[in-house]
Amino acid sequence: MSYQVRYTIEAKEDIERLYGFLLERDILTARHARIAIGKATLFLEDFPFSCRKVSSGNPFLREMLIPFGNSGYVALFEIEDKKTVTILAIRHQREEDYH
Repeated sequence: MSYQVRYTIEAKEDIERLYGFLLERDILTARHARIAIGKATLFLEDFPFSCRKVSSGNPFLREMLIPFGNSGYVALFEIEDKKTVTILAIRHQREEDYH
């Protein structure tokens, strides 16, 4: 089964924030980070249940690790129904929590 993956406004803002941070340092690295996040989206289209649960109270709220460089990113998402996955937030693994 294939899921439609969509982003909340906050998740899109997270991507822009993370991209902007890297863009100030290295444009090529920033582009590669966006590609890594995009590939993760493709993974969620087919395998959202393979990602780790955030809490035991909601089996549909999950996190996906997105490898990039020495660390990477973490995407918080919810499996809405049999057809839709919504990415709620994205953060760098070294950030304290989602914004």
